[in-house]
Amino acid sequence: MWGEKLRVRSRWAVLAMLFLSTVLNYLDRQALSILATTIQKDLGIDNIGYAFIVQMFLISYTISYVVAGRLTDILGTRISLALFVGWWSVSNMLTGLTHNIAQLGAARFLLGLGEAGNYTAAPRIVSERFEPEKRGLAIGIYTAGAMVGATIAPPLIGWLALGHGWRATFVITGALGLVWLMVWLLVVPPRPAGEREERQKTDWKGLLTTPHLWWLLTARLLTDPVWYFYLFWFPKYLMEDRHLTLLNIAQLAWIIYLAADFGSILGGIASGAAGRRLKSPVKGRLLIMAAAAALAPLGAIIATSPDLPLVFAIAALVSFCHQAWLVNLSTLITDLFPTRGVGTAFGLIGAGSGLGGMASTYIVGALVTWHSYGAVFLCMAILHPVALFIVAQCRKVEPQPQIAG
Repeated sequence: MWGEKLRVRSRWAVLAMLFLSTVLNYLDRQALSILATTIQKDLGIDNIGYAFIVQMFLISYTISYVVAGRLTDILGTRISLALFVGWWSVSNMLTGLTHNIAQLGAARFLLGLGEAGNYTAAPRIVSERFEPEKRGLAIGIYTAGAMVGATIAPPLIGWLALGHGWRATFVITGALGLVWLMVWLLVVPPRPAGEREERQKTDWKGLLTTPHLWWLLTARLLTDPVWYFYLFWFPKYLMEDRHLTLLNIAQLAWIIYLAADFGSILGGIASGAAGRRLKSPVKGRLLIMAAAAALAPLGAIIATSPDLPLVFAIAALVSFCHQAWLVNLSTLITDLFPTRGVGTAFGLIGAGSGLGGMASTYIVGALVTWHSYGAVFLCMAILHPVALFIVAQCRKVEPQPQIAG
């Protein structure tokens, strides 16, 4: 009994470390965008150059999903996550040592190679340590770390940059990851020889010919652009169309991130409860995703330019729904693929997010330039319902046996 209590406590300690790694992941990712204007002036980089640097990150991030997923399944979760966090932390520190656009682009390319690994190792860890009815909550908790990171990044990065300069800011935030790394290796000791993680070769042909892999990949490709839009373009909409100041946005944007946090956690809790009631984890997750897909199109109301309080309320609702959707889509991967292949499967499916992000960057830019932000809100409103029709096919798939503990 004591051994069982210790195992349960241990998995929640590991989940806490996953939450913190996700906070650091977004903190390091957001640092460049927060300090962009300062860095551009210091290094003489125009907006075209800055766009190139951002694309370098997105390209490597997308490629890395596939590679990192495979490494997760080969090396096991303890070593692979340590490698990923260490890699992106050092890459973030190198950003502070750059002196031109080529060096900065290279540093952010390296950052992208490491950051995707957080989202291939974490779901496999959940698959190994949590029962199906608790996986939604576990994934919701560490996913909420992304929004916490995005929320604390502006004040923390700004404070560090004002006090120590932009170069030192990257070094300091990167060093936090190395501190996390040391704690991780203590919290998660090597497993005894008789309890090694499964590291079998992945059946690539079987995986790539699995229909539900492509259903889930397509769903992420379609719906992740909604989040990218609210993360990167919504503040521009508020400034350009609604004439808010940067101070106004800084005072109000936390509402959207807070709603996303609640969506991550409550979406996971709700799917666990629905799964128990329906006696099927997969059907429980699909039910919550259906509810999210039914509410997310309300974002189209913003195209009518309603009063600002309603704009923020609707944006918060869409943010809540998307994160609830994403948590359950991620948890479906742990349900439908065997533990030994979860990292690889998640990497392939996660690559759909990167592809959707790169494509949507150009599409949104074109719509805003040649039409209006209203056209973007209308287009975004149809993506979750379309994706739901595709991902609903997963209800026909039998869940795979998993490791718990």
